[in-house]
Amino acid sequence: MEFLYALINFLILGAIVYLLLGKSIRKMFSDRRDRINAELDRAEALERSLEAPAETALPETAEAEPAPLSPAEAEAEARIGQIRERTEAKKERMLAEAERMRAAARFETLHSARQRAVTELIARLRTYLSEAPRVSRLRANEENIALSILKRLRLTPGDMCYLMRHDVLYVTLTSAFPLPEELTDRIGKRAEELLGKVGGKPSYWVRTDPELIGGLRLRIGDTVYDCTVENRLYHLEKDLLKLPIDKEAEPEDIARDILAGISEAEPKIDEFQLGRVISVSDGICRLDGLADIMYGEVVEFQSGERGMILDIEPENIGCVVFGKYEHIESMDRVRRVGRIASVPVGEELLGRVVDPLGHPIDGKDRIRTKERRPIEFPAPPIPDRQSVSVPLHTGLKAVDALVPIGRGQRELIIGDRQSGKSALAIDAIINQRGKNVPCIYVAIGQKDSTVAEIRARLEKYGAMEYTTIVSAPASSSASMQYIAPFAGAAMSEYFMYSGRDCLIVYDDLSKHAVAYRELSLLLHRPSGREAYPGDVFYLHSRLLERAARLSPEAGGGSVTALPIIETQAGDISAYIPTNVISITDGQIFLETDLFNEGQRPAVNVGLSVSRVGSAAQTKLMKSISGRLRMDLAQYRELASFAQFDSDLDDSTRAVLDRGKRMMYALRQRRFEPMPDSRQALIIYAVAEGYAADVAPEDIEEFERELFRTFDAEHPDIMAELEKGAKLEGGLEARLGEALRKFKEAS
Repeated sequence: MEFLYALINFLILGAIVYLLLGKSIRKMFSDRRDRINAELDRAEALERSLEAPAETALPETAEAEPAPLSPAEAEAEARIGQIRERTEAKKERMLAEAERMRAAARFETLHSARQRAVTELIARLRTYLSEAPRVSRLRANEENIALSILKRLRLTPGDMCYLMRHDVLYVTLTSAFPLPEELTDRIGKRAEELLGKVGGKPSYWVRTDPELIGGLRLRIGDTVYDCTVENRLYHLEKDLLKLPIDKEAEPEDIARDILAGISEAEPKIDEFQLGRVISVSDGICRLDGLADIMYGEVVEFQSGERGMILDIEPENIGCVVFGKYEHIESMDRVRRVGRIASVPVGEELLGRVVDPLGHPIDGKDRIRTKERRPIEFPAPPIPDRQSVSVPLHTGLKAVDALVPIGRGQRELIIGDRQSGKSALAIDAIINQRGKNVPCIYVAIGQKDSTVAEIRARLEKYGAMEYTTIVSAPASSSASMQYIAPFAGAAMSEYFMYSGRDCLIVYDDLSKHAVAYRELSLLLHRPSGREAYPGDVFYLHSRLLERAARLSPEAGGGSVTALPIIETQAGDISAYIPTNVISITDGQIFLETDLFNEGQRPAVNVGLSVSRVGSAAQTKLMKSISGRLRMDLAQYRELASFAQFDSDLDDSTRAVLDRGKRMMYALRQRRFEPMPDSRQALIIYAVAEGYAADVAPEDIEEFERELFRTFDAEHPDIMAELEKGAKLEGGLEARLGEALRKFKEAS
């Protein structure tokens, strides 16, 4: 059609203008290149400063044949070696950080330069196209544009509902210049015919707005058909800013990409719905119009901020704002984007720290993914699921032996503040190294310093390369904290539906419930039990039900969820804890008293349970830990009575001694997950009495010596234990003989 060629002509003219103004834009890029070179020089200076101390800080060993070293000299030599290793490791870390900062500075400089260049280019195009010679060419196809719009004209369900109540629907025709009367009458008659079919009539208005530059905009009800130059420039600017930037790109390459983006732009009639802001306060907007919008859909405000629909009422719509709401004012226009709230997903997110919208907040490059998933998604139906039978090892003896977790399970971690809940989840993530299990850690309402510390720990132990951190810190809005776990669930579902196993940690859902309560009360929803909205159970159930293990026909992947709930004074009968306990497949209760006694992790055996049970254990661990829970429960019961009576019989004292040693054997240092075979070995050794004469405080040293001896002298037994076979017959006899020899030698 002719109007399409007209708009293509104006884009070509824009490219010519850009070439004419290329000198000023190239100067802008050259200034940014100078800044990049300065950053490079600074990084090289840092490298030179790091290399000099490394060469002189440590003494060189003599080339001559060394004399025998005394114990003190050998110890000093060992310390020097450790210092040298630490110095080299620190140097490598600092060099890597300098390289990362240099790449980030270069990328941010290029991105900022590109953004300024595009903004300036669009402004100059707008001025250029507003001049008289171009205007006459743009106006030549107004009639063709009008005919194309009339062919697409239709009534939405919202328009029909409005006509049923009011009989009149507003129709507004806007152009940059006065239109011929014949053309406006034709559009008015077509609108009257369309509304007459459903028993309504139009309230027809014709307006002029020079800011449109050229073309026509027709609005019928909430729906807008826009084929104006201003709207095309709006989309052109967004498209140019979305172009990827190569890490090694030069300013000239970016300028060439901008030109290519202009030449590839296609004019079209943009169809969307418009509404307006009635009121805004505390991150909540009340909107009018948008009668056809759906729950969870994204809208864009006049200021550029975006929000999500959370409340639909007969008279207005409730919307939460993702960004800053200070720039939004009453009567501002709000535009329907046309898609449900979603986040980017894919392998590209691994190793990154992102906000709940998928934007990077770790100072690295932008994330370019090929796929997005909605943050709200139905849970897998029952026919698509299969039973949980494959263990997901956490590397913690107290968990893998007592409350095992299977792939596809939902296991709640619950306890008071500062009782080791996050530490347990982080250890579980670290233990997935080398097991092809991507991990998602969702931090809700945490301090920025806490998230940074967790990231540093994961990087130190090599776990960050397969982990994504979704951070909605305490400083973020309630809306961002609300969508954070749903965004993490969408990212984990990408791996599940790709046939892979994934682990996701929600830390923690107590703060998520508080954020949801805040939003609900601001949306004037009725409060429920304990001042929480009555549907908070549905909130967490539709989140946690998305964790499952799919059947082979459905792909065979799984999502294992570890939600965390914080209790007050150990009260697990409160509203939120009982809600999540009833949703999940078991809970790990961490007791503050045990934590203060030095029992880490502080797992309360009596209140912790896994409803999957031994189905999520290997045959080896199942055969060894069968009586462990009963023995520990008996120990806890006797210990509570023994503190009041010192006169105990021998059998009771033996039970207490064995139980105390087992509790010490279940202790474990942070960030030191243990394979299943080693867990089984130490538990079997203590349970069978091979540590009966070892003081409980010395169990840790006994464990280290046991592992060292078996690795050196009995690798065949360790190899069989690693296979996870049931402990019986010849293997059990050989293990018992090896433990007896170890006991005699120690």
